[in-house]
Amino acid sequence: MITFRQHLVSLVAVFLALAVGVVLGGGPLSDVGRTSPTAATTAEAGLEASFGDAFAAAAAPALLRDRLADRSVVVVTLPGADQEVVDALRARVEEAGGALTGAYSVLPGLLAADEKALVDTLGSQLMTQYAAEEVAADAPTYERLGRLLGVAVATTDPAGDAAGPRSRSLLDGLAGGGLVQADVAAERRAPLVLVVGGADPEPAEATDTDTTDSTDTAEAAAAGDAILTGLLAGLRQGAAGVALVGTTEAGAEGRLGRVRQDDALVDVTTVDGAETVVGQVTTVLALARALDGTAGDFGASGADGAVPLG
Repeated sequence: MITFRQHLVSLVAVFLALAVGVVLGGGPLSDVGRTSPTAATTAEAGLEASFGDAFAAAAAPALLRDRLADRSVVVVTLPGADQEVVDALRARVEEAGGALTGAYSVLPGLLAADEKALVDTLGSQLMTQYAAEEVAADAPTYERLGRLLGVAVATTDPAGDAAGPRSRSLLDGLAGGGLVQADVAAERRAPLVLVVGGADPEPAEATDTDTTDSTDTAEAAAAGDAILTGLLAGLRQGAAGVALVGTTEAGAEGRLGRVRQDDALVDVTTVDGAETVVGQVTTVLALARALDGTAGDFGASGADGAVPLG
């Protein structure tokens, strides 16, 4: 039987989805079909976006209450992640009753294609020493590394479990290799992992003598996408749920938008619009769904809709 609260929350979620449309109308999609927006239309768009975020903030207590009660979340940030966005997401997790058990930063070296030899060698050593039973010996380089990170900070147990000496040894090894940094080392491993994306790398400036700049940029982007996809796929194997979140722009034209289309990440939830209150609320709703293995792609460019309505 559907309770009154469940009915109310579903209704509010529908209105939140409408609010996303308002935000989009006043934000990244507002200029579609327009030639030269006037100061008046720009101001109107700003007011519309502000209204959408204001509605999301007002609806958040009803939508998020107890969604993550008795559940723990570990936060992993990618290079370039906006700290204000990270802090806002952490606050929404706590508003939903979730416990933040650890915070870790992926360092640039882990995502650099020219550091693959280091990642492969270190990953192989750590696997042999600490995780031979959990990690397949023939796992691809970055999937193996993601799996090792998962063994260290995550668990498939919905209640979470203790992070023992092995977790600390793995994290020490990753930190020693300049790949992952523990910002807040956790005493418990979490079932949910929130990965906060950063800005896409800036493309190299074009030169008069080098006609291969665009090709090199595309190849570098593809290599970076493959690295992130491998890491997330490996991380997901050791967690009950993983969510990758990023900005509205990243979801439309950036790395988030590209990797969320990869079949290897079908079990990884993605959310764009994390710089908005709407996106932050959506992230927590999506995390709650991910706990039972239900993934989806949400946000302005999400294939599964603006927000999870279930």
